[in-house]
Amino acid sequence: MTPNNSSRPLTFKGGIHPSKDGKALSRAAAVREAPLLAEYQLIVQQNVGAPPELLVKAGDELKKGQLVAKAGGFVSVPLHSPTSGKVKEISRIPGPMGVPVQAVIIVADGNDEWGELMPPLDWKTAEPQAVRDRVRDAGIVGMGGAAFPTHVKLSPPPDKKIDCLILNGAECEPYLTADHRLMVEFPEKVLRGAALLGRALGVKDIFIGVEVNKPDAIEILSSQAAGFGVKIVALQVKYPQGAEKHLISAITGREVPTGGLPMDVGCVVQNVGSTAAAADAVLEGKPLIDRIVTVTGEPVKTPGNWRLKLGTPVAEAIRFAGGVTCEPGKVILGGPMMGFAQKSLEVTVMKNTSGILLMKKDDIIQYQSTACIRCGKCLDACPMNLQPGSLSAAIESEKFDLAAKNNVMDCVECGSCAYICPAHRPLVQHFRRAKAEIRNRSKK
Repeated sequence: MTPNNSSRPLTFKGGIHPSKDGKALSRAAAVREAPLLAEYQLIVQQNVGAPPELLVKAGDELKKGQLVAKAGGFVSVPLHSPTSGKVKEISRIPGPMGVPVQAVIIVADGNDEWGELMPPLDWKTAEPQAVRDRVRDAGIVGMGGAAFPTHVKLSPPPDKKIDCLILNGAECEPYLTADHRLMVEFPEKVLRGAALLGRALGVKDIFIGVEVNKPDAIEILSSQAAGFGVKIVALQVKYPQGAEKHLISAITGREVPTGGLPMDVGCVVQNVGSTAAAADAVLEGKPLIDRIVTVTGEPVKTPGNWRLKLGTPVAEAIRFAGGVTCEPGKVILGGPMMGFAQKSLEVTVMKNTSGILLMKKDDIIQYQSTACIRCGKCLDACPMNLQPGSLSAAIESEKFDLAAKNNVMDCVECGSCAYICPAHRPLVQHFRRAKAEIRNRSKK
């Protein structure tokens, strides 16, 4: 299989170009190792699906990488200790979605000593099931933000014939550069991980899509890709180029049907961070206990990329970056388009924390929503070919059945429509409300 035929960088219909991408603040900053903290607050549920089941209690001694909680079902992953030390308590701390969450409070012993690692596997000869099992046992999830268990994606039903693996190296969110630095500094790890995941799926067509604003990553990966059976595809700079369905459309020309999943068109999409974590798990036996995080924004004294252990408080991550030069107007986990604003700096780094973004007060716009003026801009921007204005009006009138009929469940919540809307309609919030209502009704 060859990528969608074009001599130009590939892309999809719709989407937007945010006026300020902020990537210059951190894209040249090499990944730094964060110093060891005295304490880590490890949130227990860091995956979509069933919560893992705790295996530890206050007073237990831990080694780095030791199992802290086991998977709570098939759509679940285990959790491992980010360092060696002792469990101080099982407590509740501020969660990224604004409600308290259960966490294991670990007091570090200062040794950062690994426990017994899983035995390495030969990436060229490992059986597909062994790769899937290792990815599961290492606790790997979608690290681009979704937090969906990676081994589940690698286990399609027998009737779904997968022939294409696509790795998301687009990193289309403004300000974020963690994946960019990963590809530039650890290209072999990304490529080995790609080959491993391809082996787990039994596919030979493996692509890594990278936006053209990362020419160094494209060049470095391209120079080594052939040895791993991987093809590097240049993509236009457009948001949300990194969304699963839009990567598939851009690279293969296939269109995921309404209500469908990538596997319905023979594709699986994974983030490059998850892929590199899979390489660590298979080749070195290491579970997922840390990740690269972009700490950035104009108020940050030294924006950059850090390898942070899971359970690192946001306040400490900002301190690693030199603190702030002015009082921020907003702190966001993730990027400005799909991230979530935080009310506490005691929220801690999780497996899907791609960035910690501080915005200046001058950049935070307070506005009042007005009625839709029917300008049609949201129609052009929507990458899912929905009708955001009509959907929003239906939801305001609580016509959720009408919203469902008009495919609101296909919304990827990218925020392109809200970004472009001159009436400042709270479109994403409307769609999230409708999707929640529809799901609740389906359970009754």
